[in-house]
Amino acid sequence: MKLMVWFAETRPAFLLLSIVLVFLGTSVAIYEGFFNPIHALLALIGLILLHISVNVLNDYFDYKSGIDLETKRTPFSGGSGILPAQLLQPSSVYKFGIACLTLGVIIGIYFIIVQGMLLTPIVIIGALSVYFYTTKLTKWMVGEIFAGLGLGALPVLGSYFVQTATYSLTALIASIPPLILTHNLLFLNEFPDVEPDKKHGRKNIVIALGREKASKIYSALTIFMYCWIILFSIIGIMPLYVLISLLTIPFAIKAIRIALKHHSDERIIPALAANVFVVLVTQALMGIGFLIAKFI
Repeated sequence: MKLMVWFAETRPAFLLLSIVLVFLGTSVAIYEGFFNPIHALLALIGLILLHISVNVLNDYFDYKSGIDLETKRTPFSGGSGILPAQLLQPSSVYKFGIACLTLGVIIGIYFIIVQGMLLTPIVIIGALSVYFYTTKLTKWMVGEIFAGLGLGALPVLGSYFVQTATYSLTALIASIPPLILTHNLLFLNEFPDVEPDKKHGRKNIVIALGREKASKIYSALTIFMYCWIILFSIIGIMPLYVLISLLTIPFAIKAIRIALKHHSDERIIPALAANVFVVLVTQALMGIGFLIAKFI
């Protein structure tokens, strides 16, 4: 029973994002002729550990600040609910988060040693983003940006680098949609939590501009993300097969339509669900597109 509580504390459904990020970065490397399965697996373990750490530490710090005691939980926002329910000791949760962060950084250091120093900025930014996300970044109005970096662009570039020991223009271009998608994942999930977040000192675009304007920014970024994929596939930096990621457009339209109409009430929840689908499946299809281009 206790083991299941700890498993739930990691928020396992959210860890699917780490899997698709490593898959995409590795797929770009395979497309360019590089593949080390051990490195791919180790990169996945490292990113999952860091992702668990940010989930767990976010739960801990939000509980200590009182946010999670006032937030109305949804399947996509409001924390795990485990600490408010007193199912685990806060100090144990904090130590678990630090342990996962430490192990993830150790894997990063290993890759720096065997693949090169150019990975160092990604490891440093990732580690700092994990620890300071809740306590600092969400209060400086840069939480969404660092989420897009730490669980978007940088894992794709890092997964590519551990295969190739270098970076490429194609990998950089392929990392931008994940940046936007993860930014938007956090961005839209902030809509239901505006009041408790504001009360406890958080600062983000939704609070600063209001839900109505923020919903328009979310919509514009989503459209821009698809335009990015189309443009760089057509001009040949990414293979044309990456355009299969456009299959998620109907779900993006659903998320945009609901967000624009119901940005200030509980009817926005289906938009959050559609957005999660867009985030995960768009990146997975991008990776599949690279693999199709390589092997067909």
